[in-house]
Amino acid sequence: MSALRGERVVRCGPVSLRVSLRAAWVGSALLLAVLGLAVLLLGTGSLPIRSGQVLASLLGQGDNEMVSRIVTRVRLPRVLTTVLVGSTLGMAGAIFQSIARNALGSPDVIGFTTGAASGAIVQIILFDAGPLATAVAAVAAGMLTALLVLLLARRGQGSDGYRLVLVGIGMGATLAGLNQLLLVTGDLDQALFAQLWLAGSLNTRTWAHVLPAAVGLALIVPVALLHGRELALMEMGDGTATQLGVAVERSRLRLVLAAVGLTAIATAAAGPIAFIALAGPQLARRLTRTAGVPLVCAALMGAALLLVADWLSQRLAATAQLPVGLVTGVLGGCYLLWLITAQRQRAG
Repeated sequence: MSALRGERVVRCGPVSLRVSLRAAWVGSALLLAVLGLAVLLLGTGSLPIRSGQVLASLLGQGDNEMVSRIVTRVRLPRVLTTVLVGSTLGMAGAIFQSIARNALGSPDVIGFTTGAASGAIVQIILFDAGPLATAVAAVAAGMLTALLVLLLARRGQGSDGYRLVLVGIGMGATLAGLNQLLLVTGDLDQALFAQLWLAGSLNTRTWAHVLPAAVGLALIVPVALLHGRELALMEMGDGTATQLGVAVERSRLRLVLAAVGLTAIATAAAGPIAFIALAGPQLARRLTRTAGVPLVCAALMGAALLLVADWLSQRLAATAQLPVGLVTGVLGGCYLLWLITAQRQRAG
């Protein structure tokens, strides 16, 4: 193990890994925050439960059967879904913003989340599909939307970051109009169900939502992490990355597919949720101050932000729980206005 400008190089045989000490500390702090917020949420609800009882129930040592059942069967699937969805959105946002080299390059801004939602709405309105078919349609539609945006954003042999954002925004607006058309022309009961799904909600989450999201995350995250070096090099520009041995277009396609897969998994599990993919990676980058792309820290930050939003959605409403997508939408709008204002002040 050797020191290198606040970093450590860990060698294991022929493999070496460079680790930023600051990023490691930030990641550890975020992990502790996620665990603390998860325990807080497990005790939040119509029946408040103390943290000690929550931990005892999770360890199988609870002396109150009703409390243990509420924690493990009702609230734990919701909290795990929240952590998984926030993590996938945080990592997907980090990938998209790095590829686009633009702070606005998050999946909810450039239309990929809307594309995934379109597939789900088609299944709900036209085919009255169940949760599994809706989730599969969301993943497939998200992938198709990403491919269309990439093809339309191509210029010459590559794709420009700003052009990618603009094409994505246009695609998202088009698909949003299509979604509203389907809602207006569909059956009333199905349209109401689809409208509730579009609000983005973590209510009534079960293990049927947790398992697909966990499997998808386990399959896609290693792909993203293995391309972390290429992602960092592509931030310096396609020409520089190519000179350093990166197959830019091939790496970009793989990373986009991985990020779209993460976005579609999150959308299928909880519906469209804004703000997390936009703010999570930027806050993680500000905290870590590393030259590379903080994929792991962005995922942990996304999980922490969504846990906070879910807690607010349960505490702000007096009679019923608000859909978490409405809370993140309001927070995201305020954050976006602050981001634009701050950039304008720096430019001036």
